[in-house]
Amino acid sequence: MTTTSPAATGASRRGAPSRLRTTRQRPSYSADKPRRSALLTVLTGLRLVYSLVPLVWLVVNATKTQPDLFNSFGLWFGGEFALFDNVAQTLTYDDGIFVRWLGNTLLYVVAGAGGATFLAVLGGYALAKFDFPGKRGVFATVIGAVAVPGTALAVPTFLMFSQMGLTNTPWSVIIPSLISPFGLYLMWVYAAESVPTELLEAARVDGSSEFRTFFQVSLPMLAPGIVTVLLFTMVATWNNYFLPLIMLKDPTWYPLTLGLNAWNAQAATAGGQAIFNLVITGAVLTILPLVVAFLFLQRYWQSGLAAGSVKE
Repeated sequence: MTTTSPAATGASRRGAPSRLRTTRQRPSYSADKPRRSALLTVLTGLRLVYSLVPLVWLVVNATKTQPDLFNSFGLWFGGEFALFDNVAQTLTYDDGIFVRWLGNTLLYVVAGAGGATFLAVLGGYALAKFDFPGKRGVFATVIGAVAVPGTALAVPTFLMFSQMGLTNTPWSVIIPSLISPFGLYLMWVYAAESVPTELLEAARVDGSSEFRTFFQVSLPMLAPGIVTVLLFTMVATWNNYFLPLIMLKDPTWYPLTLGLNAWNAQAATAGGQAIFNLVITGAVLTILPLVVAFLFLQRYWQSGLAAGSVKE
């Protein structure tokens, strides 16, 4: 007859919980298969619908004639597909003033947003990688400027430009657009995290000048941040309405935002012609360049969003 000693019995009992722990099932979710949240899915779906419904309404109504805008359901097509006729009328109405407004907007974006991005890259890189007296003061100034809304500075800017004789000129829109406190702060933070100081020191030891180090070493690593700042400043300049409204009175210098509002206001003026179908079609043509820009630049933008978030 085989007997088991109390010590062996106790050992087996002490080992039982460990075996139970090893056989316990692990959670079915992991980093590769995260747990799904029904509430988060519903909220994301509502957000998607909220974002897409105005865009769908805009595209659908751009295919309608003006009578169909009032005689058909807003989220469905009318009796006649008039998209191409609306586009042709939009581009030729009032001697093609829409094309002039488009050219003005491109000018303001290239000169204003491009210049703001260039200055933000230079300033952010210098603040991140160089030490100089007054750096803390510059930091406080930039943070304070980010908190100030642009509309609060519109009237003082108008008074200053009026004294300088620059109102009703493209410079009155381009020059204020060159200043982007948020873009400067974003490039400051991004340059501090993405450009290793050791790499810059190695380049200097090898005899590289500061300009060559910036353009050949630092600039490629700053590309995602540059694209992000460019997108923010481009959208802000493209959709700018209040600044051109107070600075410009000549319709030939209007951007698209101000021009479409002038078309929309025609219906409320004495003897004015209602052209709501052209306003809607013009709005569709206005957002197309932004959509194309986001589609082409999103891979650079997305690659830079998580820069510095993981510390190796």
